[in-house]
Amino acid sequence: MSEFLSVYMTAPTRDEADEIARVLVDERLAACANIFWDVASVYRWQGKVEQAQECVIIAKTTADKFDALQKRVKEIHSYDCPCIVATAITTGNPDYLEWLTKAASSEI
Repeated sequence: MSEFLSVYMTAPTRDEADEIARVLVDERLAACANIFWDVASVYRWQGKVEQAQECVIIAKTTADKFDALQKRVKEIHSYDCPCIVATAITTGNPDYLEWLTKAASSEI
């Protein structure tokens, strides 16, 4: 597994997305999070095709933080089954990746 992860999540409102992002960064479960508002989502839920406006949250973190991040999001998220999926960051700006490591720890 890669040392660094980009974690994709969705939330039903801007306020909830802001809260999730702030909690993750404040609790050092993520170094940073980007929020995209007003994203159209089409999905199957309870046997029906649904459509809704959601917010996308992309949090950057280290792999060792993922389990705690996922647990925390599930505690504060309003969805029964929130989208929380991680993609490995295999390469990137070395300075940024060093910052990511420090920001997700107690070093800065």
